[in-house]
Amino acid sequence: MAPKGRIEDLKKINLEKKNPRKAAVMALFYPAVSKETNLLLILRKTYNGVHSNQVGFPGGKVEQSDADLMATALRETQEEVGVEPIDVTVLKELSEIFIPPSNFIVQPFIGLYKNPKPFIKQDDEVELILEVPLLHFLDETKIINKKITTSYAIDVEVPAFKLNGYIVWGATAMMLSEIKELIKQVL
Repeated sequence: MAPKGRIEDLKKINLEKKNPRKAAVMALFYPAVSKETNLLLILRKTYNGVHSNQVGFPGGKVEQSDADLMATALRETQEEVGVEPIDVTVLKELSEIFIPPSNFIVQPFIGLYKNPKPFIKQDDEVELILEVPLLHFLDETKIINKKITTSYAIDVEVPAFKLNGYIVWGATAMMLSEIKELIKQVL
């Protein structure tokens, strides 16, 4: 799900010279009221930055008080959508991903939220909570190519997911692709 040229560009980057900031995100699965499994995504607020108004996972940058990257993902998930860390069973660490436009290296985790309570969105950072049914996410027709314009690129064609009417591309799409492959291995 990497845009054309991204893999080659990433091979040329010296991460030590870039000195990327660290962040972590949580791909949270939980039972919906209908008893089907959902995946939680968020729509970020519109702001003056490279990830403005994008769909992603709850998460954010490491703070000094975080014991490790998993603690970062759990803390940020609590802050952004109101899920208590004690209520999340972290199942797996995914492949970390470098995001050149924001100079972050992000560690994603998969978590299970077995007994969900209503989400509480952080109004300062989260525009909308997106509850994506697992079957919708696994549907191959939800993978598309889309031309997008960002703060750093104009009319670039990217592979993406179309989930709940929103375009999910970039690092989040790459993480979703890895999750999808893992799920396919157990189905």
